[in-house]
Amino acid sequence: MVNYTTEGNRRGVDEKNFTERVVKISRVAKVVKGGRHLSFSAVVVVGDGEGQVGIGSGKADAVPNAIKKGSVKARKNMISVPVSGSTIPHEITAKFGASEVMLKPAPPGTGVIAGGSVRAVIECAGVKDILTKARRSTNPVNCVKATFKAISMLKDPATEISKRKRLVDSNSEYSNSEK
Repeated sequence: MVNYTTEGNRRGVDEKNFTERVVKISRVAKVVKGGRHLSFSAVVVVGDGEGQVGIGSGKADAVPNAIKKGSVKARKNMISVPVSGSTIPHEITAKFGASEVMLKPAPPGTGVIAGGSVRAVIECAGVKDILTKARRSTNPVNCVKATFKAISMLKDPATEISKRKRLVDSNSEYSNSEK
């Protein structure tokens, strides 16, 4: 895994230091009339360490170009992760393909207990204390996508409570007006 720190202002992203983690580089061969055409694909995770994270994959004839394309796609694909303290707000399990990833909040001082591909997403998101388990397939690409799906499904408890209170209030007003 390679770490890069870059500053970028692509597509309206604030001027911040982003950490790039290359999760997997694959050599891909396409058989054509003249023989084999070799190219490389790279899966890249980009994050600011403060709750913003994105994933992307790029494909090119050279490894640096594939990493650059993956990084650009990851920056366009950024989401914000609700972090409560140094951990996530609640436990969650997500599935992508044959990979299943479980994320569980941990007390301060635990650290990041995660495998390589899950660790890349979690650390780039800025989570300091978490327990994870990758079940079934441990294919790095699918594990990264399952982790990304899981953290995108996380909800902040305070905002959820306020949304539900508003929903209850609006329903009670509606039922009172019918009488």
